[in-house]
Amino acid sequence: MHIPKLWVWGILSLTVVIAPFSCKDSTSSSDNRSFLDFSSMDTTIKPGEDFFSYANGNWYRQTVIPSDQAGWSTVHVLFEDNRKKLHSMLDELAAGQTYAQGTPEQMMGDLYAGAMDSAAIDRNGYAPLADDLNRIEQITSVEGLVKECAYEYTVGDENIFGVFVAPDDRDATVNKLQFFQDGLSLPTRDYYLYEDSASVNIRNEFVQYVAGMFKAIGADSISALTDASAILELETKLAKAHVSQVELRDPVKNYNKFALKDLAVLAPEINWTAFITGYGVTTDSVLVGQPGYFKELSRQLKATPVRVWKNKLKLKLVEQAPLGDPFEELKFSFYSKMLRGIQERPARWKKATRMVNDLAGDLLGRLYVKKYFPEDAKKKMLVLVNNLQQVYESRIHKLDWMGDSTRQKALLKLKSFEKKIGYPDKWKDYAGVQIVRNNHFNNVRQLKIYKFRQELAKVDKPVDKTEWFMNAAEVNAYYNPSFNEIVFPAGILQPPFFDPAADDAVNYGAIGAIIGHEMTHGFDDQGRQYDADGNLRDWWTAQDAEQFKQRAKVVIDQYNAYTVLDSLHVNGALTLGENIADIGGLMIAYEAFKNTPQGRSDKKIDGYTPDQRFFLSYAVCWRSKFRDETIKERLLTDPHSPERFRANGSVSCMPEFYEAFAVQPGDKMYRADSIRVKIW
Repeated sequence: MHIPKLWVWGILSLTVVIAPFSCKDSTSSSDNRSFLDFSSMDTTIKPGEDFFSYANGNWYRQTVIPSDQAGWSTVHVLFEDNRKKLHSMLDELAAGQTYAQGTPEQMMGDLYAGAMDSAAIDRNGYAPLADDLNRIEQITSVEGLVKECAYEYTVGDENIFGVFVAPDDRDATVNKLQFFQDGLSLPTRDYYLYEDSASVNIRNEFVQYVAGMFKAIGADSISALTDASAILELETKLAKAHVSQVELRDPVKNYNKFALKDLAVLAPEINWTAFITGYGVTTDSVLVGQPGYFKELSRQLKATPVRVWKNKLKLKLVEQAPLGDPFEELKFSFYSKMLRGIQERPARWKKATRMVNDLAGDLLGRLYVKKYFPEDAKKKMLVLVNNLQQVYESRIHKLDWMGDSTRQKALLKLKSFEKKIGYPDKWKDYAGVQIVRNNHFNNVRQLKIYKFRQELAKVDKPVDKTEWFMNAAEVNAYYNPSFNEIVFPAGILQPPFFDPAADDAVNYGAIGAIIGHEMTHGFDDQGRQYDADGNLRDWWTAQDAEQFKQRAKVVIDQYNAYTVLDSLHVNGALTLGENIADIGGLMIAYEAFKNTPQGRSDKKIDGYTPDQRFFLSYAVCWRSKFRDETIKERLLTDPHSPERFRANGSVSCMPEFYEAFAVQPGDKMYRADSIRVKIW
């Protein structure tokens, strides 16, 4: 189920890389490997002018983005390597022996085999949706639209507004049904409202795309184009009621509790009692993230012809269904090629592997960890996490801008961190799901229904803090403020971002900074508003809160000044939390590194000092190259800064970096002490 709130923060919006082992105390490489790729550097560039290019310049010039990718990076390499492992497992399960019905091996093998049978999927066309499309066509009223929306959620689909189940921010012990703004096809409200030529062109192409989808389900060309234009008009009205990406980052403004009876006042055109009943839950209150959206949604349900709404439901239904061509080609041409610049559809096995992991991650995960995640990795990872936690504690004690009252609560929160490493203690069993090799559509729908029912069962029930929100094979990590936890799935706990044979400088500059990043999310501009128990509560004194905000403003100003593609600016307010986590995480990792024997020495390896190797390792983590279209999309949607500035922005706040690379006033990256970020 889609969880839109920014209460689960990862290191990267695409994929993330860290690894599992604690660092060894060596100061030299035992097998003469360098562990840093010096051929990728461009030493003609001064480190103080552009450290990202100094560390990665030759790699950047020589790298060609694969045609099926929006970009390429060290992160992508790990993600693709991991996907190949999953593919190998699934290929073997699909082609090998016959497994007993209901076992993970049978379910995974047949699910994957069904997804790989593109010829059968293409032959079926949209026939699997015939009953659904016909049911929508029979709708004649707003009441019928609302009833249909409720039904579609029960089979795992989304439509005119978002619904999910998560802890009540003000009482993290109980799960609540929560509603949020949605209803748009384009990535954000800005795509509908900007009047520059590129945005206008995207909207024109969107109309052509939607018309193509309607023609693919039997509409004639004229009505398809007319209906597509009407959908753009409707979605533009809905977009105007959306709050911005920056406003979505305010957990207080996005917390609005409504008694069920009061929803009728907020959005009277929606029969909420009928919706809740159709959804299948009994509750007397819900959380509404953005009430203004629901007011406008209600107005549009009354003002917009039912035909337009029916077509919108049809479009969303077809987009979410596991259909073949021409639907897949139409979606790729618009969402991937037009919006992100990707040139070629990924191989079928990549799509099938991703689908299996997304829908049945616990089945695949339990097989994955048996093969690729040694049991002692958890223990070794925990040692490293504990090392950084101790450093964080020391730094909080030394803060000169924080008073004792806030400090004690911050220390309590830090000490209360729940640490989840590798995989959950209890796997989902997918009871009642029957996977059949030759029925891909039904397999997917069953798994969606299973996930929906799992969520439904949590409404108004106690929160289970053992639950994971990423799969074990996922290449990512996150901090979750409602649980006050940091989570590192097995999928990212592997080389190349951590090498147990490498020196501490390399490991702390990579994995250490990433662990520190997740910890710092607990104390960024959003995370700091949650207490040790995961409740959205103001535990700061007014003076300390103001001190934090003043320091956060320095971060916003720094990143606002960064530009890409000549004139496009990074949004310092949108990326604030991730930038605070990057800067704080690097500082914490550096201090932890200085506690190691290598960190206390000045012995060079490969001609570089320990501190230089630490910062080079960090910069290599953010080695990346993206297509222009993807960069533009990310500037509007991604709470993470472009990787170049994740590298340069963080190190430019550290005097230790200046000393390591002789950065002087006048160098482009030099920041006077008065404008360097000093928070954690």
